Amino acid sequence: MPQELYILAVLDGLSYAALLFLVALGMTLVFGVMNIINMAHGSFYALGGYMAASLGLWAASLGLSPAWSLLILPLAAVIVGIVFGTLMETSLMRRIYSKDPILQLLITFSAFMIFEDFQRLVWGVQPYFVSEIVNYLGTAEVLGITYTRYQLMVLPGVALLVFFALRTFLKFSPIGRQIVAVSHNREVSTALGINVKRISLLTFVVGSVLGALAGALASPTVSWVPGIGAEMIVLSFAVVATAGLGQIEGALVAAILIGLARSFTVYLFPEMEVLVPFLIMVLVLLFRPQGLFSVAQARRV
Repeated sequence: MPQELYILAVLDGLSYAALLFLVALGMTLVFGVMNIINMAHGSFYALGGYMAASLGLWAASLGLSPAWSLLILPLAAVIVGIVFGTLMETSLMRRIYSKDPILQLLITFSAFMIFEDFQRLVWGVQPYFVSEIVNYLGTAEVLGITYTRYQLMVLPGVALLVFFALRTFLKFSPIGRQIVAVSHNREVSTALGINVKRISLLTFVVGSVLGALAGALASPTVSWVPGIGAEMIVLSFAVVATAGLGQIEGALVAAILIGLARSFTVYLFPEMEVLVPFLIMVLVLLFRPQGLFSVAQARRV
């Protein structure tokens, strides 16, 4: 394998890991606070991409500069997260927080299937693709390799910014401390006067926005078709399980590990692309069932 392909594999792996991390971050945040694995989380990724592509096409039809996409992408994520996240949490999730985990998985998977049909109903089955922002930002050379600035700087930059912003929010803001308190014990938090329902809603919406943000950021680089959310939710679950459920810092490391492994596999053994992320997860769970970064009685958020 030539040196240029190694460099390209690293760049591809890091840009993909950024998207994978954002989706996994939303999933692990929701689990850390609510102790529930949301199988419909991949739908927010897909809806974010579709919304960003639709808004991008609308902006292009108005003759707006591609630079507006830098605002359209997060706007699409916020719209999807607030509208669909609020709808799902208030109408469905509140009814199943205390239910059996198997029932929670079945119900959230049913919600995922409903969202899949909703996407087909609204956007159809034709691919959506808007790449103006990638062309607008141009390319840069990295050790002799020409690579798009969007994937080189924007995707990893946004992922790191979100990571540090979330950690700062949880540690130093009053609402962030309430979220951490609820993640430790919902009953005690209620006794202390914390509005647990409001915190649960806020957490679920933030997690939904993060999933939708990953989809919005991915929309200029891939064709958006039905079923794309299923692939991402499976890979993000591999990240969360590898890191340890509820581990935010661990999710970042696991996303980079799986992103790079997947990228190198594409170049070296493309027939094993689908297998490698889950092989990593299985090997980790065989030796550390709690995940790489979980410890006994670890704080979930």
